[in-house]
Amino acid sequence: MSLKLMGKKKGMTRVFDETGNLIVCTVIAAEPNVIVQVKDKDKDGYQAVQLGAIKVPESKKKNVTKPLVGHFAKAKVEPRRHLLESRIENTNEFQLGQEVGIDYFTDTEFVDVCGTSKGKGFQGVIKRHNFAGGPGSHGSGFHRTAGSTGMRSTPGRSLPGVKKAGQMGSQKVTTENLKVIRIDAEKQVILVKGAVPGAKNSLVYIRKSVKKTPAKK
Repeated sequence: MSLKLMGKKKGMTRVFDETGNLIVCTVIAAEPNVIVQVKDKDKDGYQAVQLGAIKVPESKKKNVTKPLVGHFAKAKVEPRRHLLESRIENTNEFQLGQEVGIDYFTDTEFVDVCGTSKGKGFQGVIKRHNFAGGPGSHGSGFHRTAGSTGMRSTPGRSLPGVKKAGQMGSQKVTTENLKVIRIDAEKQVILVKGAVPGAKNSLVYIRKSVKKTPAKK
């Protein structure tokens, strides 16, 4: 279990490595997260660290609820838009009000990025489940439909789990083992190889990847 940092997906770009190979990567901006609460096993029953990210503007501080105002005041930090709790084994190295920046991943080779995928609305089976569809010629009558989803008299219904049309996207998605290409502590950005879930400027969560051993055959 490692600490999760919150950032914003800024878009995608291309960089070149030392050998001249082009790498497509995602830019994630993560201003320093501040520790709002430290939980210990004796008082709370488990060990965890709660982080806050993205300061609330002065014009919006009136919208912060009174319980949250007291929560932030107890930690002596300014109100933040987002809060995230991470369970970790050792909380002794963290203190209230401490800032954790993007340099937390300096010695990390791979990270996991979690975000909310783009919402596509109600979609058919071809777009949602990659169905092949029927013949495209005139007179077919079966172009983009799902076909049969049930059976005859027994059991006479569609079984659970059958792929059908429905809501697509707008779900929590985690992309694992993304290689860290570059970290710019001054600009507070991290570049990871490949794409990450979410739209531009959407909130994402970054954590260190857990090295998985391959399964034995």
